[in-house]
Amino acid sequence: MTQPVSPPRDSADKVPSAVRPPVWRGMLFRADVRTLSLLGVLAALVVIGGITKPDQFLDARNLQLVLTQASVIGVVTVGMTFVITSGGIDLSVGAIVALASVWATTVATQEYGFAGILFTAVLVGVGCGLVNGVLIAYGGMVPFIATLAMLASARGLALQITDGSTQIVTVDGILDLGERDAYVLGIPPLVLVFAVVTIIGWLVLNRTTFGRRTVAVGGNAEAARLAGIDVRRQRLYLYLLSGLCCGIAAFLLIILSGSGQNTNGNLYELDAIAAAIIGGTLLSGGRGTIVGSVLGVLIFTTITNIFALNNLQSDVQQIAKGAIIVAAVLVQRRTASTT
Repeated sequence: MTQPVSPPRDSADKVPSAVRPPVWRGMLFRADVRTLSLLGVLAALVVIGGITKPDQFLDARNLQLVLTQASVIGVVTVGMTFVITSGGIDLSVGAIVALASVWATTVATQEYGFAGILFTAVLVGVGCGLVNGVLIAYGGMVPFIATLAMLASARGLALQITDGSTQIVTVDGILDLGERDAYVLGIPPLVLVFAVVTIIGWLVLNRTTFGRRTVAVGGNAEAARLAGIDVRRQRLYLYLLSGLCCGIAAFLLIILSGSGQNTNGNLYELDAIAAAIIGGTLLSGGRGTIVGSVLGVLIFTTITNIFALNNLQSDVQQIAKGAIIVAAVLVQRRTASTT
């Protein structure tokens, strides 16, 4: 009588694929942990601000100021998140914001009123994004070099337009949006715009074919091409999107400051990249999170506000930001090596 042959030990010990937890659950768990960690850091900063300067930091006006300041760089960061998710980079966002803000506040543009300023700011942003996209997607230039060239060119053109002077906005419709009377239920209009951009950005990245193509291109451009995705066109669209966000941010900055200056948007590129990184967007591409990027913006803006209220030097602030960026990248590398 023959004995039944038992399966090999190693195959018997394996967990059947039917009962294995799906891969997406692990990814979702890591995303939740990352988001909760960022919320914990933000909560800790609020506690620190409340302890060091309770009367000033927790004042409603100061909290509104923090959210308003976060709105401008936050809109830029939404666009940057898409670009980095695709495996690219955009070093020109700050310079584009500056160019859009000064071009939209020239005397000739202001003659067309509110609509003229808004249209010009958005048009300049999209135009710069188009140049970046064409150079990178169809010209074969490395994103670092192409956007670095745009950074220098846009800054130079902004300086040439203003001749180093500040251009004051005289359009009442613009100035009125910066007043407290324009707040909706105590929320500044700039914050509402930021919220709308964030929601749209999240929906596009997570619920549309465009978002899935962006992630695919960042994960493996060649595999995306073989899957039928027009990689070059996708990259062009992404830099157009980044330029659009810069144009919107420039318009918000005009409302906030009531002027246009060639120094606007200084170091925005570094702040946007840093916020996206600590939020969980991979520098190598293939993964991006709008929620994480927004939390990163709020963390950096809160740090800046706390330092300002406590009269601490800006160099210490920059050191703190640098340490946070290094820690975030190290965490990313560790997470990537364990997946």
